[in-house]
Amino acid sequence: MMNTWHKLSAIETASVLATDMEQGLSSEDAKKRLARYGQNKLHKGKRFSALMIFISQFKSLVIWVLIGAAAVSVALGEVIDGIAIIAIVILNAVIGFLQEYRAEKAAAALARLTAPHCRVIRDGHSLVITTTEVVPGDLLLLEAGDLVAADARLIKASVFRVNEAPLTGESQAVAKFTVSLVLETLLAERRNMVFLGTSVTGGSARAVVVNTGMETELGRIAKLLESAESGETPLQRQLEQVGRLLLMACFGIVGLIFGLGVWRGIAPFELFLSSVSLAVAAIPEGLPAVVTIALALGVQRMVQRHALVRRLASVETLGRAQVICTDKTGTLTMGEMTARKLVTSQNLYRVTGEGYATEGTFFSGNVESFPSESPELFALLRAAAACNDAELTLIDGRSTVVGDPTEGALLVAAEKANITRSAIETDMPRLAVIPFDSDRKRMSIIRRQANFPWAFVKGAPEVVLSRCTLIRTDQGVRALTEIDRTHFFQANRLLANDALRVLAVAERPLEGIHFGAGVFGSDVEIEQQLILLGLVGLQDPPRGEAREAVSKCKRAGIKTVMITGDHPDTARAIGCELGIMDKGDEVLIGAEIDHLDDAELKERVPHVSVYARVTAEHKLRIVRAWKATGAVVAMTGDGVNDAPAIKEASIGIAMGITGTEVTKEAADMIVADDNFASIVAAVEEGRGIYDNIAKTLSYLLGSSTGELLVMLGAVLLGWPLPLLPLHLLWINLVTDGFAALALSTDPIDPGVLNRPPRQAQSQLLNRKLFYLTLFTGLLAASVTLGVFAYELHVVGNTLDQARDAAFTALVITGLLRAF
Repeated sequence: MMNTWHKLSAIETASVLATDMEQGLSSEDAKKRLARYGQNKLHKGKRFSALMIFISQFKSLVIWVLIGAAAVSVALGEVIDGIAIIAIVILNAVIGFLQEYRAEKAAAALARLTAPHCRVIRDGHSLVITTTEVVPGDLLLLEAGDLVAADARLIKASVFRVNEAPLTGESQAVAKFTVSLVLETLLAERRNMVFLGTSVTGGSARAVVVNTGMETELGRIAKLLESAESGETPLQRQLEQVGRLLLMACFGIVGLIFGLGVWRGIAPFELFLSSVSLAVAAIPEGLPAVVTIALALGVQRMVQRHALVRRLASVETLGRAQVICTDKTGTLTMGEMTARKLVTSQNLYRVTGEGYATEGTFFSGNVESFPSESPELFALLRAAAACNDAELTLIDGRSTVVGDPTEGALLVAAEKANITRSAIETDMPRLAVIPFDSDRKRMSIIRRQANFPWAFVKGAPEVVLSRCTLIRTDQGVRALTEIDRTHFFQANRLLANDALRVLAVAERPLEGIHFGAGVFGSDVEIEQQLILLGLVGLQDPPRGEAREAVSKCKRAGIKTVMITGDHPDTARAIGCELGIMDKGDEVLIGAEIDHLDDAELKERVPHVSVYARVTAEHKLRIVRAWKATGAVVAMTGDGVNDAPAIKEASIGIAMGITGTEVTKEAADMIVADDNFASIVAAVEEGRGIYDNIAKTLSYLLGSSTGELLVMLGAVLLGWPLPLLPLHLLWINLVTDGFAALALSTDPIDPGVLNRPPRQAQSQLLNRKLFYLTLFTGLLAASVTLGVFAYELHVVGNTLDQARDAAFTALVITGLLRAF
């Protein structure tokens, strides 16, 4: 169905959907529509069984080369050799399987976001049904605490607010209304719509369902999630290249030896045995297991640094990351609204503390201020808590807000001054409420104080200021002058320029007016001749450690890109504060991305550091555009709208605390403490792991080269073979295996983050390592052949004794090479 419902009026929407705005659908009509549109649920994506995950461990070409070598060994009667090689292959598969045993549950997790039951009107009666039975045209009844059961157009709304952060990334609850909007209105600004999977934080509403199941905005994300593909990691691709190199080396060696043997007239069986021996020598049988163990050990170290890795190869990919695309809300910021600045008649106060934690201090300039010693500051904080419907609760030791996040931030600020909601309710019982709505842009709560009513008011600064005639100072209440008004309007502009959401707070005694408990509808008498108390600037603040983490990324040559559903001004302010962008840099918004094709977006992305007002589809396109430039891209986030881009990225990273289950299941890595700095620590770990794998590969290939030259040299000189296949296998698995494990656990270079990231196309076995491999191989082969010749031709020992000496020499040179 169409997604232009926000353009239609409530009456037009009901007409198009053939539903009655008071009676709803009939039960018979609802059944027919259920048959037509299907159940209101999201399709589950393809699921992977434990068996499939185990089988996927055998995809590597190196593994199949080893299986081939084992089969040939058994066929030639070398059963012990074959069993040893197969044991290594199985060990490798078991380690990989144990680390990666998680099903692909993204679509199933999306389905769990939906509410199990909801209230609708059918046949003129309110009834509770399962959400799967909701159909287009149903009338939804919504109130605080409900999860929205489908995409719906609002037709009635009373003080209605919705938390859309999981879908849009908007960090504060959104006030909703019923008026029509223009067609071009962005998803995050469709205030007359509610969407599946979002939650109601306040008020009540009636809405007509317009889309269900996979046709909802959440359904569109589910489709994007199915289409997103992260592909192989750079390490997997490079190990495949090593596998192809080894395979070609095996065929080349067999062909060369056959040619030399035929020329020299050697018996075919002996010739074939020699060829297989050389092929076994060329293959570092321990490589897959050592790489897997190195990655697994890295995973265990990363757990200590608050990073949980789901796919082994992702560890190295993160170390190669050139771009980290990150959501703002909950990742770079706390994801919790916070009062950051307060303005009174005489002072500008800065408030410390982050999120909903009630620890914090007030500063005027650099001097600590105490609300108990400043009547105007105390009055401002008390009124902010008195004009409030939110609640603060402790869940698992963390302070959490129940209700509107903005009101929660005001409660937290008051608690920092030891003003609690419970004390206010005891000392000043509530008498009546004049609710907030989008037209009035203000709210009032009337309480009883000192035996007569007292109104506490908060709202938009321009609205509240226009209704104030007095102002409270530390010296008492006096008349509000034009100079005062100018002072507050300028302060409002300064706070807004810092991307703070600004509220004005006022109060007024109501002597001689009688109130009964409940909601009071008229504001004619009440919200006039107010006493202005001050302004509160609120923001979802950057995490304390995020700026240093962004700075580390810059030093490491990694570009940080912020992608958010928030307003461009908010995105710009946070981007500048964290050092992601400079004040003159552009912020690209979702509407502009819609006008760029994929080629144009690919050209644009290297020059943009901050994106605002973006949807899940925009995030996916941005990640794809970066990948199209050849960059290794990490994507971090916590909301449902981040999940497709997280799955598409070279490495997807989800937040462990605030992240939705959908996001975690789509990710390769989960940051347990929701800390951007932990991602940087994981990058450091990834780079160290890559360095160790490169050293290990060079060591193992150097050993294989030495063995190969020993065997080839003996054949060319017409000597008997210095080493038997079992000797070679022992060296490859035992001697080299343990030395390689030691190399794979080397400490990380302290300066690993001071160098630029490796290019995606860079080779694991580069020219420097190739020459080192060749040199050490030649050295080991020369020593071994020299010892073999000395024992056999100079000392005159038997062939077995000479082989023992050659074997010992090659083992010792291997251990020395490790150092």
